[in-house]
Amino acid sequence: MIPLRDENPRTGWPVVNFTFIAINIIVFIHQLSLPAPLDQQFVMKYGAIPANILQGTNWHTLITSMFLHGGFAHIIFNMLYLYIFGDNVENSMGSLRYIVFYITAGLFAALAHLIMNPMSTVPMVGASGAISGIMGAYMVQYPRARVLVLVPIFFFITTLRVPALFLLAFWFITQLSSGLAAIGYGMGGGIAWFAHIGGFIYGAITIKLFARRKRVYIDDFEDF
Repeated sequence: MIPLRDENPRTGWPVVNFTFIAINIIVFIHQLSLPAPLDQQFVMKYGAIPANILQGTNWHTLITSMFLHGGFAHIIFNMLYLYIFGDNVENSMGSLRYIVFYITAGLFAALAHLIMNPMSTVPMVGASGAISGIMGAYMVQYPRARVLVLVPIFFFITTLRVPALFLLAFWFITQLSSGLAAIGYGMGGGIAWFAHIGGFIYGAITIKLFARRKRVYIDDFEDF
């Protein structure tokens, strides 16, 4: 299921969320402008490499890695999820708290990845960990908000409106099952499943600490 948009009104303009999207896009455009060897050097310099960080070096990459991406599909889907779910989460917290939440969710996600891949020399890049935190927060804060999703069924594609609780819980279960399955095959590269898992859990647990406004969403399972 691919989310297309949510039906969850907000007040105000999500300045920080759009700023994060803009930063990610600008950095990705810069990556595209680099010749292949320089792009690889850029990723190795600013991506989060677990083995280096756990040896006490390159701590700054825990932050810089959140704004790098590995390809068009990577950034498109990350920014799609950030656009759909981030505005309401920012709305529930306020802009300053949202900045703190986004960064700490990304750091917690990176920590989960480091714990599960302590010897890895493969750089972790992407906003997925922080965005996973946003998704966990959204699920807890707006469980009944409806989300329009694209659903491929064999050779056909259709759309459905589903509760955020269903969509995001389903997403988390797929990440958890994939992460557990990857343990037996070594996790030196590929998708950082446990960054997704760690970020999501962080967001779901801490949203009540960050949120300061009453939840707002459209009524719920009507027409579902």
